[in-house]
Amino acid sequence: MISPYGVFISYQVNVDANGNNILGDAANECVIAVNPTDGSKMTIGWRQFDSVSSNFRQAGWGYTTDAGVHWTFPGVLEPGIFRSDPVTNSDETGTFFYLSLESDVNLSFFCDNVYRSTNGGQSWLELQPDRQAGGGDKEWFTIDKTNGPGHGFQYQSDDGINCSGGGVEFQRSTDGGVTWQAPIVVPDGTQTGTLDVDTNGNLFIGGEGFVNFDCVRSSNAQLGGQTPTFDQVTQVDMGGFLGGGGINPEGLDGQCFLAIDRSGTDTNNNIYMLASVVPPGRTTTDVMFVRSTDGGLTFSAPQKINDDPVNPSKWHWFGTLSVAPNGRLDSVWYDTRNAANNTDSQLFYSWSTDAGFTWSPNVAVSDAFNPFEGYPNQDKIGDYITIVSDNTGGNVAYSATFNFNPNSGQHEEDVYYVRVFPGGQGPTPTPTPTASPTPMATATATPTATVTPTATPTPTPTATLTPTATPRPTPTPRSEPTPRPRPTPAPRP
Repeated sequence: MISPYGVFISYQVNVDANGNNILGDAANECVIAVNPTDGSKMTIGWRQFDSVSSNFRQAGWGYTTDAGVHWTFPGVLEPGIFRSDPVTNSDETGTFFYLSLESDVNLSFFCDNVYRSTNGGQSWLELQPDRQAGGGDKEWFTIDKTNGPGHGFQYQSDDGINCSGGGVEFQRSTDGGVTWQAPIVVPDGTQTGTLDVDTNGNLFIGGEGFVNFDCVRSSNAQLGGQTPTFDQVTQVDMGGFLGGGGINPEGLDGQCFLAIDRSGTDTNNNIYMLASVVPPGRTTTDVMFVRSTDGGLTFSAPQKINDDPVNPSKWHWFGTLSVAPNGRLDSVWYDTRNAANNTDSQLFYSWSTDAGFTWSPNVAVSDAFNPFEGYPNQDKIGDYITIVSDNTGGNVAYSATFNFNPNSGQHEEDVYYVRVFPGGQGPTPTPTPTASPTPMATATATPTATVTPTATPTPTPTATLTPTATPRPTPTPRSEPTPRPRPTPAPRP
């Protein structure tokens, strides 16, 4: 499926050897990594459900060698193994890494593995035996790409449902992801957010804590001979809280993305945080943004990035953020502003060249899709999407339901790649409540795969159907950062 929308073109990633859609599967929760030395080489990871009749999923992946026009989907990382919560990254040389959560259909354990690819994602090497990379549920990780003492170190954190059972934890690898040191508890339970490293080698984690959002710092994680400690914890007002359910019934509506400017300009080492949050008194979400110019000591007031009028019926969900090498900020999210039913969603984009003080007019970059169709045996379209930026644009991996399956009478969840860039904006129309028809498969030219797949897709594994994990309760809205009990989250891989 090739899905053009104005100047933006989405290319399906989870395709067969001839570039065609695969009927009957589902693919969601997409992460992308881009080779910084050759932007035409990328890899995308996702949760692969070979059958929508089961909640059994595996670690799917695809790769491209021509800047995303054609994709090869070789299969899954480890056939027959229940995997979820993919995270991908690249080091400065273009070596790709894939962090994957392993569990089973009974959700009886939550442990990670790291895979490495030195050929642009065409093949992967598992760096340790199964379940031996620590971690846990909704893990994120980053790589130190500075020239300091922590160069090449990898850092991960999770949401507290993990291998050791010791609460929200952080772990470090000093040997490129092969071995992982004993976990350390993250202050204030900071979770459901990403990590990044500034040019001085300081590690930062952003996420939602026990009371509010937090930005926590470790300045000695870069020192391999020392046990990492967290020496700065800053509460951050994001203008709301992370919610779940609603438009994504058994999933989250957003996570917290922390990204650091390493441009070497006057915005160098600015820390940015962005999340789709539920504002006080609302049940739907807005994309909110804050910045720190003093190393995470203080943050700006929250700023709304979606530029449509406040409407308690509209969703702006799965917001994500990336910083380009030149300091430009890119954000994409799902948006229902144009939907008469308030749920059909489009991918929207905005960018900033002044550290997020002002943002470009929002622009839709995809057709509308129905997020309630194509569910596997788990009623959600994943928990996140991601973007990686370069100096001229951003590379996005997202899931959508553009393909229609005549056998099921529904559209299917599939993975798409789209290139976004400044300049695609035209005049921004005033949102109107016109009907947004359910997208149907478009008769467009089918991309021809440029590379022969390296593996034969594995037959659908047979799994015992079990009830889907109970979603984490949506927190009660709060207008002030007063303490509130946060229930232990139910597993949500």
